[in-house]
Amino acid sequence: MKSSVVKFGIVVFPGSNCDYDCFYVLKKILKQEVRFLWHKHSSIEDVDVIVLPGGFSYGDYLRCGAIARFSPIMKSVIEFAGKGGTVLGICNGFQILCESGLLPGALLRNKSLKFICDYVNIRVENNKTIYTSAYKQGEVLKIPIAHGDGNYFADDDTIKMLEDNGQVLFRYCEPDGRVTPNANPNGAVNNIAGIINESGSIMGMMPHPERASDAVLRHTDGRRLFESIINERLLKCLET
Repeated sequence: MKSSVVKFGIVVFPGSNCDYDCFYVLKKILKQEVRFLWHKHSSIEDVDVIVLPGGFSYGDYLRCGAIARFSPIMKSVIEFAGKGGTVLGICNGFQILCESGLLPGALLRNKSLKFICDYVNIRVENNKTIYTSAYKQGEVLKIPIAHGDGNYFADDDTIKMLEDNGQVLFRYCEPDGRVTPNANPNGAVNNIAGIINESGSIMGMMPHPERASDAVLRHTDGRRLFESIINERLLKCLET
């Protein structure tokens, strides 16, 4: 009998502070199998999905995610990703994915040079992925951000590739879905809030879906991102 749950591994770095948030949503709300993966360990164990959570890994020294990229466990994460494994990076996790070369581009200082902690609106740009299948195309979500280095940047050719290939998953927008400069909280190119790699297995985003997944907080738009992953993984399991 095939498993009815997905096995999530949440990597914990020194300075991670959203690891328990992700654990709570996946374990307590969505009833999945979840374990923490300590950064000094070299094994990711038998997991289906790896989550790189938000926080300030290694105190954000040098650049955000620059030191975490060299943690022992990242070698296994990179190997896992190279085999098509599902890897989700949230906020600092997104920064680590870019520093590791698993996603293109970089996260620069916010245009305001200030740390921003607030709710933002993001538009679903592509709902044909394992991360967004539970959303509607063009749907506007309300999800919080909390970062000082969320300004996504890449060269013109990379941005064109991301746009042409449908690799931009989320874009900062107005409540009515319009993409405007005023809706961009950090100066990200083309209001980009989240992207995937070419094969669609690795995703990074600056907003925090785990902080918008519990009805107690009155915001649940982020929950469907995790539900998308779970549903797609279980469907794939049934097909094999």
